[in-house]
Amino acid sequence: MKITDCKTFVVGNPPPHFGGQYFVFVKLITDNGIAGYGEVYSVPFHPHVVTHMIEDVFARQVEGTDPFKIERLWRIVYSSGFTQRPDTSILGILSGIEMACWDIVGKALGRPVYELLGGQVHERLRSYTYIYPEPDDKTDVYVDPDLAVQRALKYADMGFTAVKFDPVSPFTAFDPRQLSLEALDRAERFVKMLREALGPRCDLLFGTHGQMTTSSAIRLAKRLEPYDPLWLEEPVPPENAEEMARVARQTSIPIATGERLGSKYEFARLLTEQAASILQMNLGRVGGILEAKKIAGMAEAHYAQIAPHLYCGPIVGAANVQISACTPNFLILESIQDWGGFHAEILKKPMQWEEGYVIPPSAPGIGVELDEEVAARHPYEGQALHLDMHDQPV
Repeated sequence: MKITDCKTFVVGNPPPHFGGQYFVFVKLITDNGIAGYGEVYSVPFHPHVVTHMIEDVFARQVEGTDPFKIERLWRIVYSSGFTQRPDTSILGILSGIEMACWDIVGKALGRPVYELLGGQVHERLRSYTYIYPEPDDKTDVYVDPDLAVQRALKYADMGFTAVKFDPVSPFTAFDPRQLSLEALDRAERFVKMLREALGPRCDLLFGTHGQMTTSSAIRLAKRLEPYDPLWLEEPVPPENAEEMARVARQTSIPIATGERLGSKYEFARLLTEQAASILQMNLGRVGGILEAKKIAGMAEAHYAQIAPHLYCGPIVGAANVQISACTPNFLILESIQDWGGFHAEILKKPMQWEEGYVIPPSAPGIGVELDEEVAARHPYEGQALHLDMHDQPV
């Protein structure tokens, strides 16, 4: 079997844009007609530039290759241009291509990917969601703890046993910063009110985005400890594992991170430095499914857990489900609410979500199929990137 063709899709994500402004999907086709889908996460260039990058990598290094030889292909693409380092651009493109190869392999063998990576361990996967705004909100759910409590109670009634929030936004190009007393008070009030309203029904996931200096993160953590959050996410920017480790040593709250990291090499540093005990790799950026499995194995040896990140499209979401189903040290899976809305519409058959849990599909490959007609009806015509940081200091 050989890979003979590649097609890309840049899909505009309609309002409210949960998961980003757009999704970049890749489809690989073999000489015997098997098609596999992958997704590229948040390469920092306009998505139509990214499609040219995908096509370039495909023409030079993927076309004509055997989709079963994933390790070989991974090393060749990773080493492209004498880089051989965790560059998120090439890793994002490699992730989408690698994911599509696994989809092809699973379909060729008639098995879900999780059965090819050690076999199913978890029959259902606990999930969480961010506390999201709704169209009729009178205030901002990201800064109004009363509204956040109402929304969290709604999610708990749906079956969620964990909710995530970031009351120290915005994140800016000039972070990390020292949080003001006002910001610290607001963050503490958020957690206190949510804990009092939810009690033991839900874990609280404090999802910051690297806004804080080390000292500020430690100050915040001391305020949050009495309310026992499950994690403090990316308390400092991801570029400095040593400083994140300083935060981890000063708090009883588990540190989670990983959405902006790429490859086993960056995650190995987190574990070596004891900077985090919950790893949040995004399979559309980290290097794909097999790379995530390797990271999960390293984490298992350190008694760390994985909680795959999802702020993108449902193909990455489906890959997250595959890796989580076969990983003993899986903790929890990020959902965008209940996997409905456009994330369901763009798939021929949506992911199965039941009362807070995702049920891994038994279909071969990654378990979902992109609805290409829906994708074609939603081209992305904007200029904004998937996510942008504020360009002024706070």
